[in-house]
Amino acid sequence: MFKILSKKTLVQGKVILIRVDAPYIAKKAKPGQFIILRVNEQGERIPLTIARADTQSGTIDLIFQVVGKTTALLSTKNPGEYIQDLVGPLGRPTHIEKVGKVICVGGGTGVAVLYPITRGYKEAGNYVISIIGARTKGLLILENEMKEISDELYVTTDDGSYGEKGFVTDVLRKTLDNKKDIGLVVAIGPVPMMKYVSLLTKEYGVPTVVSLNSIMVDGTGMCGACRVTVGGKTKFTCVDGPEFDGHQVDFDELEKRLSAYEQEERLSMEKFNCTCG
Repeated sequence: MFKILSKKTLVQGKVILIRVDAPYIAKKAKPGQFIILRVNEQGERIPLTIARADTQSGTIDLIFQVVGKTTALLSTKNPGEYIQDLVGPLGRPTHIEKVGKVICVGGGTGVAVLYPITRGYKEAGNYVISIIGARTKGLLILENEMKEISDELYVTTDDGSYGEKGFVTDVLRKTLDNKKDIGLVVAIGPVPMMKYVSLLTKEYGVPTVVSLNSIMVDGTGMCGACRVTVGGKTKFTCVDGPEFDGHQVDFDELEKRLSAYEQEERLSMEKFNCTCG
């Protein structure tokens, strides 16, 4: 079992950060990797990206959005309580190297996944331009943290309540128009956002990496639940990813697969709310 050491609400009722005592995972974790946890013995297995790993304290930070039964259940846990199972680090770490100028684009809770990757590119000596966005100001996370590790930071909100009104792709297009020497774009967030970022960067011929959030069960490549199509070939997000060439990903297929259990997930959440209420 894994002890929760601290808990912080980033977005009221929606996005939560917990710090967990996991020294062996913290020792091995690298940017881009994730864990799979089970809240209790009867719980399902869900993947969460490691937002931060501290080898000295032996802790990892997990940031999650309350969207279904398992994340809702996890949100009820408080410091001093335990998570039943936690396995990791899983997945391939981000391939970080000095490429010159890197644009890191994050949407919603995808910024939590983007943060350690952005830090890695900055520490590798790259000039980092970060673009983060959310539907409204109250849903933005890690703005100050991203600012500290970026040479330039741009913020967008769909409703214009903060930063620049519009989508991250609007700022991305302006940046690509103004800077002709971008070596790489990293995009992490909702599937539609990653899809349109990839379509845009393809126009400019800029290599683009995305981190996929496909349905996952075992995390070791055996169940096949996380399969995605990349470059016309089947890949498993848990062992071949989670990062892939955004210009090669079949995003339409991914969206369909992610919606396969919407009804079951909704019923499960309704039952959980009735039980807790």
